[in-house]
This record gives sequence, C-alpha cells and structure tokens, in this order.
Amino acid sequence: MSEGVDTVGLDTPPRLAVDRLLDDPETRIVVCCGAGGVGKTTTAAALGVRAAGRGRKAVVLTIDPARRLAQSMGIDSLDNTPRRVAGVGADGGELHAMMLDMKRTFDEIVEAHADGERARAILANPFYQSLSAGFAGTQEYMAMEKLGQLRARDDWDLIIVDTPPSRSALDFLDAPKRLGSFLDGKFIRVLMAPAKVGGRAGMKFLNVGMSMMTGTLSKLMGASLLKDVQTFVAAMDTMFGGFRTRADATFRLLQAPGTAFLVVAAPEPDALREAAYFVERLAAESMPLAGLVLNRVHGSGADQLSAERALAAAENLEEGGIVDQESGKAGLRDTAAGPTEAAGTTRTTATRATATPTADTAGTARTAQTANPPETGSPGTEGDTAVVDQITAGLLRLHAERMQVIAREQRTRDRFTSLHPEVAVAEVAALPGDVHDLAGLRAIGERLAAGVPAGA
Repeated sequence: MSEGVDTVGLDTPPRLAVDRLLDDPETRIVVCCGAGGVGKTTTAAALGVRAAGRGRKAVVLTIDPARRLAQSMGIDSLDNTPRRVAGVGADGGELHAMMLDMKRTFDEIVEAHADGERARAILANPFYQSLSAGFAGTQEYMAMEKLGQLRARDDWDLIIVDTPPSRSALDFLDAPKRLGSFLDGKFIRVLMAPAKVGGRAGMKFLNVGMSMMTGTLSKLMGASLLKDVQTFVAAMDTMFGGFRTRADATFRLLQAPGTAFLVVAAPEPDALREAAYFVERLAAESMPLAGLVLNRVHGSGADQLSAERALAAAENLEEGGIVDQESGKAGLRDTAAGPTEAAGTTRTTATRATATPTADTAGTARTAQTANPPETGSPGTEGDTAVVDQITAGLLRLHAERMQVIAREQRTRDRFTSLHPEVAVAEVAALPGDVHDLAGLRAIGERLAAGVPAGA
C-alpha cells in the first residue's frame, strides 16, 4: 500500500491519509486538480495551512482569478512573488502564498533568456503582448513554468499547486505540449525561415517563395499584424527550443517520485465524471495519484430515521393522524388516547431524530419559530400543539430532503468507486457558509485529515 493511504475494507474505498501525505518529507509537490467550481483553491489553501502547522515550509501557488485565497489568508493581495502568511506555522513550519501572473511570468522568461536589446524588442512587440496576455493555453503553460521555477529555488520543502480553472481538468497537462507545438509548428517555422536564411538570400526567399502566402495572410491578418508576427518570431528564434525543453522538464518533474496529484471533486455526476477522466489520464501519463478529495459531502447525525419514515411522520402530523412509531402503522393505537397524546408521541420521536440537526436545519427551525410564535395561554392548549406540530413537521421534511441528498451523493460516489476501487478517498463535510478566513481553512484541513463527513 502506498504512502498516504489507509485500507478500510473490501466494500469501501481506501481512505486517503492526508496528514501522512503532508508529513512525508519525500512529498515535495502536491497538485490539486479537477473541474471548475469544486473547491480546488480552498483545498490547496487548507492543505498549505495544515502542512505549515505540522512543520513544513510550504508555498501555495494559485491560479484563481477570484482572489479568494488572499482574502482567506488575511493578505491584502497576492502577486507573482511568494508572500509569507502571518500567524501560520508551528515547529519551524511556514506558509507562503502567491498568485500566478501569467504575463509577468512570460516577461520574466524573456528577460532571463534574451539579451537586453532583444528582450526589450520582444516585450514591446504587439503580437507578443497579445500572446502573453491571452493565447489559449498560456495560463496553464505559465503555471508549469512557475512550478519549475519554485522547485528550482529549493526554498520550500512543499509546493502546493492550485491548477487553473478551465473547462477541462486535462488542460493543465495538455497546455505545455500545445504551446510547444504552436512554437514548433509549420506556421512559425515558415515565418522563421527568412531570418534563418539571412541576408539577400533570405529576402529573395521571402519575396519569391512566400509572396503568395504572405499576400493571403496579409488579407486575413492585416499587413501590420503579419509584420508584428514576423518580428516577434525573429526575436524569439533562440528561445523557442527553451520553451519545449523546460516544458518537458516540468512534465518529467510531475511524473517523478515526490509529486502527488489530488483530484478534487464534488459529489455530483459531472464533477465525478471529470474526476474519472483525470484519474485515467494520470494513469496513462504515469503520474502519481494520491487520491480523491470529495468536497461538500452532506451527512446527518440522525441517519437512523429514513426519508420515507420522516415524510410519513410529517404528513401524519399535518393531517392530524396517528402514527404508531413502534410498528410504523397508522391507526393502531388505543382509540382512548386523545389527539394530544398521539401527537406528543410523534413529536417525541421527531425530536429524537433531529436531536443533532445540521446548521441549515436548525436555522430553518429558528425561522419557523419566529414566523409562528406559540400562542399565549396555558401549556397544552390546542394552539400550542398545532404550532409545535407545524414546526416538527417542517423539521421532518427538512430531514427527509437531507437524507435524499445523502442517498443521491452516495450513489454517485459508489459509481466512481466501482470504476476506480483503488483510488483513496477523503470526504469533506459541506459547511454552512463560505470559507473566508484562516479559521475556516483550518476547519477544512481538519475535515481533510479526518477523511469522512461530519455526522456520517
């Protein structure tokens, strides 16, 4: 069994041991990947906070444009430079955080690998400015470049990467090859050919061999843009091989021991379908998968009361009927028992079933009590009983809805684990609100370490 995995049983997936993974000094890179909107940024930040609290010198690299990471860590803003997070760390541990600026990262590459005059020409080129700011795949490629830079500095013993929000979780792995293919493609090679030939021969080649093509491209792109592209290509000629070399080196780094991929998903069909694709792709690329983080999983402390029984009890209260809570049959209680006594039996059972309500259930109950305050008068009046029955029925229906959600999430998760029984899973309980501070990130870290939703 690999590090970071606990065996649970034959019928359940292995449990992802997050603390063991973070504590392992051999773990140097953790990549959080998955579909958009499943909590990758929060997961990456929570892992960083927990790792620093356990003695690791960690840096979190996020590519999240919403900037939630900076806010939750109490930092005014994040930029392309790692910044220390105050108040986080124990036993020598530290946490730094940064947010990828893809254009600045591209500029740094140019400045580092071209002489001063050529670098200034490239940075001022209009085509380069468009390419560095918005070319498809540039963000993912620059994330890989920045990861390589951080690893080369060796200032941290753990790098946690929050992969870019994209339509497909596979873009992070595909982008380096895609951008490399563009830079090595036929179009670029054709545009570079005159510069490589040089002198009059080059101009002759351009005038004779490319006259038709450049005429067509000028109509499609505009003469000014075509000139910008040719100038950019000529200036970048010596750097193209370096892009592909560094991309290949970072790709090998992701395959090497010491790297761990965490696929992050929500217990929803689309998110887990994307997670399954990513698990299969990681296996095909021989990349080390640590496990699946299943975010926003719902649980209940009263799961002994099924949705069907809760709905039946709610209907019984609302219709003024009688339910025998022992046998589950209606109308079998002693007819001498009055309606108050029968309703009291149902309310007692409902109270026991909702003794550990979730935050949203408790909030609904408080709202119901505020909207329907008990009538004044002596205890046991019909008005008091009706109000209590109404509140109890509402709680029972909320509980039934929660149990139906839990059952649906369980079926979705079971479909994933049946296809990938070897993948370790950590389930993280859904929180009543958004995470917006370090306390919230620590709470997420505790749930990640526990690996199962609260109340489950």
